Amino acid sequence: QVQLVESGGGLVQPGGSLRLSCAASGFPFFSAYAMSWYRQAPGKERELVAGITSAGAGISTNYADSVKGRFTMSRDNAKNTVYLQMSSLKPDDTAVYYCKVGIGRNGYWGQGTQVTVSS
Repeated sequence: QVQLVESGGGLVQPGGSLRLSCAASGFPFFSAYAMSWYRQAPGKERELVAGITSAGAGISTNYADSVKGRFTMSRDNAKNTVYLQMSSLKPDDTAVYYCKVGIGRNGYWGQGTQVTVSS
C-alpha cells in the first residue's frame, strides 16, 4: 500500500533552519507523480506550503506566498524522497507538516512531522 513517512521535524529557534524528508513507498514510478507539502497549525486549516511536479512535466515548484524565498522543495527520484528545506524560520511556521502524493482521487498523506519555532 502507499506509504509516506515524514521526518526531520523538531524544535528550532527563530531564524534557524530545518530540512524535512518524505520517503515514499508502495507504488511504482515515483517520478511520475506530483508531490506536495502541507502544514496545519493548531486551530487552523491545513494549507498548501509547496508543490513539485512530476519528472515528465519538467520539474517545477510552487510555493505559498508566506514561504517564498525561505523554503525550497526538491525531489530525489532515485531515493523516492522529497525534501523541504526551510530557512529563516518564524514562529508562524510552527505546525505539523505533511507530505502528499497525487495518486487517485484524493491522494495519500503521511502521518506528519511537528515543527516548532520558538526561542
